[in-house]
Amino acid sequence: MSNPVISVLFVCLGNICRSPTAHAVFRSKVMEAGLQDQIIVDSAGTGDWHIGDPPDARSVEVAEGKGYDMSKIFARQICTEDFDKFDYILAMDEENYNNIQKVKLDIKSNLLHLFLSFNKAAGRLDVPDPYYGAGGGFDHVLELIEGASDGLLNHIRQRLNGVPCR
Repeated sequence: MSNPVISVLFVCLGNICRSPTAHAVFRSKVMEAGLQDQIIVDSAGTGDWHIGDPPDARSVEVAEGKGYDMSKIFARQICTEDFDKFDYILAMDEENYNNIQKVKLDIKSNLLHLFLSFNKAAGRLDVPDPYYGAGGGFDHVLELIEGASDGLLNHIRQRLNGVPCR
C-alpha cells in the first residue's frame, strides 16, 4: 500500500509575495520532516498580472536570508482544475478567500481555508500584503507564514497518521 499524498495550494493576489513565500517555507518544512513524497506544494494568485514572473525581489531576499529557496517558483493564476487537484487551498487573506470562491462557486467547504487559521498565535486571520508597504512588512509576513506552516504541517501529519482533524 502506498502512502497517501496530500496536496496544498497557497493563494494570494498576484502570486509574487505572500503565496510564493508560503510555498517555499512550507516546502522546506515538508522536506525537513521527510514528507516530500507525501505532500505536494504549489502556489497561485487570483489575479493574472504576474503570470510567469519570479517572486518579488523583497520576498526573495527575506526568505533566502532565512534559508528558503524561491528560485524555481513562478507566478501562475488559480484555475478551476486546482479545485480537483488540491486537498487544501489556503488563502492569504479574506479578499483572496472570496476571490477563490468566485472561481468555483460550488467549492467544498473542507477544501478552502484562511492560511493563518493554522497559526493560532498570530491573533489574526489575514496575512497582510507587503507589496506597497515598507520593507519590514516582508519580515512580518515571513514570521506569520512560518508559524502557520508549522501548524499546517502538524495538522497534515495527524491526517496522514489517521488522526481525525478539526
